[in-house]
Amino acid sequence: MTDPVSGTILLFDIEKFSDRDDVEQAYLRRMLYDVADHALLAAGIDETLRRRADRGDSVMELIDAKASLPALLRAVLTDVPAQLRAVNRMASSSAQMRLRAVVATGFVATDDLDGWVGADLNHACRLLDASVLRAALRERPGQDLALCVSESVYAGIVRHNHVGLPAEEFARVTVDSKNGPLAAWLHGPAPVDSPQNPGGAREVPASEQEDGSDHRTVPPGSRFTSGTVKGDNNGVSAGQIVGDISFGGRGDQR
Repeated sequence: MTDPVSGTILLFDIEKFSDRDDVEQAYLRRMLYDVADHALLAAGIDETLRRRADRGDSVMELIDAKASLPALLRAVLTDVPAQLRAVNRMASSSAQMRLRAVVATGFVATDDLDGWVGADLNHACRLLDASVLRAALRERPGQDLALCVSESVYAGIVRHNHVGLPAEEFARVTVDSKNGPLAAWLHGPAPVDSPQNPGGAREVPASEQEDGSDHRTVPPGSRFTSGTVKGDNNGVSAGQIVGDISFGGRGDQR
């Protein structure tokens, strides 16, 4: 086995790949390679700075640590969705492609069979297969990409609000694994009924509150988005509040 080398790990996986027939799978694999190649070139990462491993319905890229990680993240968030829109516009409904993606960092070694090994790679693969990432893509019918980044990528890059990478667009999630829970960051809101968003409740941002009161969670389907619920309420069920309701802030009561 070679000595482990440090680098960036980029993973893509095609949603519902096994539901397609052989012809569609072959087409989707070609499109996946094209999308990955285009994104890496957009990030300034040529073939001398990357190695690829094929996993059938997914592709793994090990990228030299010298390559710009912010540039890669920007390419995944902007170039990949644009490429997917272009591909899907020309494809039949049965050949539409949607992707889960993971960007992580860590150490990876190569064994005698030219396979990749390393705990950091294992962690990245578990993020790619996580139910929270699958649910995020499933619950975004108007989008073709769901991205998750590792804790190290968030701490080292995303949280610093580099250009084109607003930290507030990432939500912290926890992924169960055989070795215990893994912390990660999902681009976009956590999916409904995930551990990070139980019951689909939404925390009201301060910008939406009219009186600066403490944040309150608002069940989906309710007709109000701000203010404090007060009064003789008998309960909250299925997005409905039973009983008298008044608001603590300004604005019309509904």
